[in-house]
Amino acid sequence: MADKKNVLILCTGNSARSIMAEAILNTRGAGIVNGYSAGSQPKTKPNPMAIAHLRAMGHETASARSKSWNEFAGSDAQQMDFIFTVCASAAGEVCPVWPGCPTSAHWGIPDPARALPSEQAQRQAFETAYAQLTDRITLFLAIPFDDMSKDELKARLDAIGRIDEDARLVRQAVS
Repeated sequence: MADKKNVLILCTGNSARSIMAEAILNTRGAGIVNGYSAGSQPKTKPNPMAIAHLRAMGHETASARSKSWNEFAGSDAQQMDFIFTVCASAAGEVCPVWPGCPTSAHWGIPDPARALPSEQAQRQAFETAYAQLTDRITLFLAIPFDDMSKDELKARLDAIGRIDEDARLVRQAVS
């Protein structure tokens, strides 16, 4: 790959899923991508359970913060190569105009912050979200970006966003 690719992960609150994805991208994709995250209606700070889980998994969290997607829009903003939404509400919102026309896809992940009130259920929800994000990011990082057309790349990114749904359908078909 010629240059590091810039990847923006969007979620409405930018407090859990997108924060985790940013950390995973920057750890697993070091030298390949620069990961960023933002939200349309960012919370005041990242979810403490997301930060605790990232730390437990060995990720750097000192720079983690909830931020508006407006930081990445406009002509003077860092140009993104890829934009992924991880929640349905962010996917359905009218997004800013992104400089450079990045390739985008929806990678819906259930919100772990909405898990049942028990600490055990919340911990499991964050573990599941982290695992799903890690699987998708691993597949993404294996893509030969520079060897694919924009249409091929878009199709591959959309397929990555369906991997959990596809696995669920296969499980239903064999049960």
